[in-house]
Amino acid sequence: MNSTLAPKPLHPVLKGLAILLLVYSFFMGWLGDVPRKVILNESVRNLYFHVPMWFGMLLMLLGSAVYSIRYLLFQQFLDDTQAQALSLVGLVFGFLGLFTGMVWAQFTWGSWWSGDPKQNASAVGLLLYLAYMVLRSSFEDARNRARMAAVYNVLAFFCLIPLLFILPRLTDSLHPGNGGNPGFSAYDLDGRMRWVFYPAVVGWTLMGWWLANLWARYRTLTTSVAPPNSKP
Repeated sequence: MNSTLAPKPLHPVLKGLAILLLVYSFFMGWLGDVPRKVILNESVRNLYFHVPMWFGMLLMLLGSAVYSIRYLLFQQFLDDTQAQALSLVGLVFGFLGLFTGMVWAQFTWGSWWSGDPKQNASAVGLLLYLAYMVLRSSFEDARNRARMAAVYNVLAFFCLIPLLFILPRLTDSLHPGNGGNPGFSAYDLDGRMRWVFYPAVVGWTLMGWWLANLWARYRTLTTSVAPPNSKP
């Protein structure tokens, strides 16, 4: 397949920036100074990992939904490939975020899984995107697969927003910023942590986009179903 039909590779400057920011955030996450707060103590370092992974997940899934909308509008197979790549990376980030959140919960709430509304909603959201992957594998025809997957992907993202940001606020929740609890910035995200937290968010997002770009390029160059820029 013609390599010019594949997605353009991520700019080397962005690749280098992703690596630099993640190395910086990992180093500061383990060795940097953090506020000494009751209950949280040293576990507050997980803020540099757990939350940026979720930010990265949301941005990847948003990008995936945008590409699905593009596919429905323009019927370009390359948009479907990009949507699948971003959702796959977003799903991986989601599971990493869920795992790091469980570790954090064990040390602060005393249980790996406490049935917190946001924990439950996050698990449901990840199941929605696992179902997206299963849906894609259930169609043999590439055009039907791309069309049905695009519709489902857009709906899944619009379901994810209330699951993560609205429903947990309507009931008691242990998560900061939900159920009447103050957000992190209200009591422990001071100036020192912001200098690590925000670079970590950018670093994870760039790394996710890089991984999705690599997967999309590989998928485009190895598939023989249909030219990725052709209309079905």
